[in-house]
Amino acid sequence: MEMIGTENFGAYARKMLIDGYIIVVDYTEQKKLAAEINKIGVNINTVCRRINSTGRFYQDDIDELKEKMDAVWQLLKSKQSEEL
Repeated sequence: MEMIGTENFGAYARKMLIDGYIIVVDYTEQKKLAAEINKIGVNINTVCRRINSTGRFYQDDIDELKEKMDAVWQLLKSKQSEEL
C-alpha cells in the first residue's frame, strides 16, 4: 500500500484480489500538456470573439492558429503513446 501511495486498505485489497497487481502511472506530463492546450483554446476563443464582434479576420491568422493546435495535439498524442 505504501509503494502505491494509498491509505485505503479496502480498495487496495479488492484490486489485489481481483487483478493480483496494481499499475501506477504518472500522468504529470500529460496534465501539463492538457493545461497548455486548454490555454491555447482560451486564446483561440478570445480571437474568435474579437472576430465576431468586429467582423474582420484574416485567413492567414486562422490557418496559423489551426496549424499550432494541430502541432500541440500531435505532441500530446505522441506523449500518450510513449507512456502506453
